[in-house]
Amino acid sequence: MVIRLDFADPQGGETRLRCAFEAPIDTLVAHTPEQVQPLLDAVQAHAQAGRWCVGYLRYEAASAFDKALLTHPANGPLAWFGVFEHALPWPPGPPAPADAVAPTQVQWHSPLSREQFDNNLATIHEAIGAGEYYQVNYTAPLHGDFVGDPLLLFARLQQAQPGGYAAFINTGEEQILSVSPELFFDWGGQHILTRPMKGTAPRGATPQEDAALVQALTASPKERAENVMIVDLLRNDLSRFALPHTVQVPSLFVVQSLPTVHQMVSDVTAQTRPGTTLSEVFGALFPCGSITGAPKVRAMQAIHDLEPEPRGVYCGAIGVVRPGGHATFNVAIRTVTIQGTQARCGIGSGITFDATATNEWREWQHKRGFLERASEPFALLETLRLQGGVFHNLGAHLSRLARASRHFGYPCDEAAVRAALQALLDPNTPQDDNVAWRVRLLLDAQGTPLTERFKLNHTPALVSLGLAAIPFEAAHSEFTRFKTTRRAHYEAFAPTNPAVFDTLLYNTQGELTECTRGNIAVLLDGQWRTPALQCGLLDGVGRAQLLAQGRLKEAVITLDDLPRAQGWAFINSLRGWVDARLMSTG
Repeated sequence: MVIRLDFADPQGGETRLRCAFEAPIDTLVAHTPEQVQPLLDAVQAHAQAGRWCVGYLRYEAASAFDKALLTHPANGPLAWFGVFEHALPWPPGPPAPADAVAPTQVQWHSPLSREQFDNNLATIHEAIGAGEYYQVNYTAPLHGDFVGDPLLLFARLQQAQPGGYAAFINTGEEQILSVSPELFFDWGGQHILTRPMKGTAPRGATPQEDAALVQALTASPKERAENVMIVDLLRNDLSRFALPHTVQVPSLFVVQSLPTVHQMVSDVTAQTRPGTTLSEVFGALFPCGSITGAPKVRAMQAIHDLEPEPRGVYCGAIGVVRPGGHATFNVAIRTVTIQGTQARCGIGSGITFDATATNEWREWQHKRGFLERASEPFALLETLRLQGGVFHNLGAHLSRLARASRHFGYPCDEAAVRAALQALLDPNTPQDDNVAWRVRLLLDAQGTPLTERFKLNHTPALVSLGLAAIPFEAAHSEFTRFKTTRRAHYEAFAPTNPAVFDTLLYNTQGELTECTRGNIAVLLDGQWRTPALQCGLLDGVGRAQLLAQGRLKEAVITLDDLPRAQGWAFINSLRGWVDARLMSTG
């Protein structure tokens, strides 16, 4: 049995609770609702006797506290805790990489179609309009085929979603990998703090766009309403065991910026009545309102009808009760469960009356960004033209690489990168100005640069572009906005017709974005235009140069604009401006 715990200080201090646990003196397991509250009483007794207790409650444990809280039958223990005499130091260094023998990776797939998603949101809107509830937290599972080392995947998940309340629990039957940013509650015996997380915005491609998205999130009536509904629910839940007049909301609508999303949180606090037990705290608060909706009983009934399978540890709680009884638990979002070769992770959002299917679907894609980062290794990528001993547009490529390294948290030493590029040049061989090379510059997660070069094949004077048959759903992914070796989403659109040079992509709103290997320019009304970054595309070096020179203007170009196009061009730094024509893919 292996447990790793890496919890932030809920009170805002810099010291994290970062420790490991092995060889429990006891294991507490509840398989039925009737066993859950006695288990929590045993956890509290062990903690008061000076022991550490670390474990989880599944979402389906809700009926242990109120039979009206409807769930599907659980797919594992309702509650599990290991009891330990001592906490061990966090092991030094990252887990030993087993990638060379068996690459650690997960191939994710979703059983939920966009059509099903839209239909379920329509059902929720109809019920809200009928006054059945105010908000429902609707979720769906992602299923994955897993190979490799769960601890290594956990380390990658932590890198993708740092901070927060992270835990790795290997019970022997399953492994729980949680990197939740959301605090459920922190209770020291007298004072209790809850911090519901409601309201989401994506991260921007630039600091300016990032700041604008934060401002829009805090000002959004929809996001504020979503947050305050859950704040009110938690105020009511806390009042069930709080001293009179002590329930307070010291902070409201605070934005926490995570690597892939911005999230809005609020603090709700109270002073607990003397003699309050851990079981009573869970009885009043569990499951957290942020992952049910309001009112809780009716929202959970709706969840039962909308979601065909149990949530499991996802949307439950994972935490620690320290010697003496101080309890800290997360809301188990951003949580992966592994059983054998099968992995599972839920994604969801709070649906209110003014939520739209398009925006919520996009929010789900942003929220799963931490999974995409961690599911398999990737390197940052730049593709340069080398000719006559000169790397074309080197400064612009290095600047873009630096932006990507900051975004993903990869070390980047420009001097080491330049040295790796220089090593491609043989000082004893004259450079032929007529020979062009395609250079791949890679930067891995440890900041190690790798360079390769290949003869650049001939670029035709005119190329044919084929229009994608379906929307490019990854348009707003960080693996589209930044260039990396993670390119499966592009490769799925690679042309199969040898007469087609590349595929023209468009997002789910019908806005043109880019090709799979370069940007595009369209001549409309006598002006060359290129899709705006907000549509979801890579900020190509060649595109940026043409914009700076005034040869291109950014614009939102839609599929409806295609009949008006007077000309086309394919653009990238490697090949420059290439005249193009658009042909139908059939």
